[in-house]
Amino acid sequence: MATPQKTHRPDELTLEVVDLIGAVVARYHEEYDEAAAEHALTGAQARLLSLLSLEPLPMRKLAQKLRCEPSNVTGIVDRLESRGLVERRPDPADRRVKLAAATQEGRQVARSLRDSLRFAKEPLAGLSEGERQALRDLLRRMLGVDAGPV
Repeated sequence: MATPQKTHRPDELTLEVVDLIGAVVARYHEEYDEAAAEHALTGAQARLLSLLSLEPLPMRKLAQKLRCEPSNVTGIVDRLESRGLVERRPDPADRRVKLAAATQEGRQVARSLRDSLRFAKEPLAGLSEGERQALRDLLRRMLGVDAGPV
């Protein structure tokens, strides 16, 4: 008869780090939602707009990145499009596919959102450049991301 395997509890330091990461994520989302509200956007609308400010994306890819259903993305894009922040255009590689793209105004709003986050101005700015680089490198390593730009 096989004996049940014991699951090992992570050490106290690991648990503290996990709790701290959770607190950082919660604070980031809270401040991001506050910044979005200042632009009369929901958090989901702001996140979608931020993604599109980097590059136009097909709806399915947006849904994957936002971890939601494509029908939800369609509604968010509809609302942003009605405000002139996003537009739909054919994909040059496959004209059957529609891309969502930030308009010039949408890119300005996305930039303003990023600039208004206190999180980047206060606690991270309080770290030296070397400390921020070390933190970046550790986070990339944890996420299995290459050393190049994210």
